Amino acid sequence: MYVVIEGIDTAGKSTQLDILKENHKEAIFTKEPGGTEIGLKLRAMALNGEAKSKVAEMFLFLADRAEHIEEVIKPNEYKIVISDRSVISGIAYASNMPIEIVTTLNLIATSNTLPSHVILLELSKEELTKRLEGKTNDSIESRGIDYLLDIQDRMKRTIKQLNLNYIFIDASLSIEEISKKIEDFING
Repeated sequence: MYVVIEGIDTAGKSTQLDILKENHKEAIFTKEPGGTEIGLKLRAMALNGEAKSKVAEMFLFLADRAEHIEEVIKPNEYKIVISDRSVISGIAYASNMPIEIVTTLNLIATSNTLPSHVILLELSKEELTKRLEGKTNDSIESRGIDYLLDIQDRMKRTIKQLNLNYIFIDASLSIEEISKKIEDFING
């Protein structure tokens, strides 16, 4: 089982991943970008804004994704792997290019290895505004609320376009309600 938790920044992925770590001690936990040694370097470069070109930034993430699939996902195909982000984010965040081209490049990078279960934590504009007010934003978050909401919309479109097994969860629900929905989905 290859489970991914998706959502724009501040949606609550980290909180839910912490709960999943408690409930699924047998699972392999990973993240994109940065789930491998080379991935950590690529993640730092991308999030620090080292790539001046959006295309270069996308290729940093594609390189990370290809390495992640080979080093983490494929060797553990008979275990439960739970990932913070995946190909879905890769496609959604490359918003400067047509979604069809980005999808093709990501399917090449992943060797068509796709998640079996996708959880998307969704934020309304009001909730996102509230959550971003109290924190220092990285180079991606500082692009603004409308940018992040567009990314969230691209995530939803990508999940549907790839015909993945998914659940969309309102991220403004209580932590416990979200956790229960996730467990029901994984165990269902």
